[in-house]
Amino acid sequence: MFRLFDMLGRSTAMRALDDALRAAGVHPLLVPEPVKLTLIQLCKRLAGGTTQETAVTQAAQVLSYCMLGHDGFAASNDADAACHIDKLVETALEEGDSLDAKIVLLVVHAGLIAPDIADRIDLDEA
Repeated sequence: MFRLFDMLGRSTAMRALDDALRAAGVHPLLVPEPVKLTLIQLCKRLAGGTTQETAVTQAAQVLSYCMLGHDGFAASNDADAACHIDKLVETALEEGDSLDAKIVLLVVHAGLIAPDIADRIDLDEA
């Protein structure tokens, strides 16, 4: 089945996600394809008033932050970006039903969560 995707080429959304992951400091090969596909579907369903491209870019940043941890994300981006995404993740953990919260849950279930981010999550409530 994946050979068919190779023949047809990657979708525009998948290429945009790969570019956004690279920009956020995570090589796309480190993110399993099912996680990427789920992330794209979440963005399509829960993007709200934002464009698909904006939703994918922000989702890639949240995913990268959760994978790299605060310090790793700050090293790949900058301290201001890390603080901004940290606030988004903190809000997501409090609210529990936003796109960002679903991304954090996706990263947890995929086993890609950074230890410092995992320590902040109460898995009994997740």
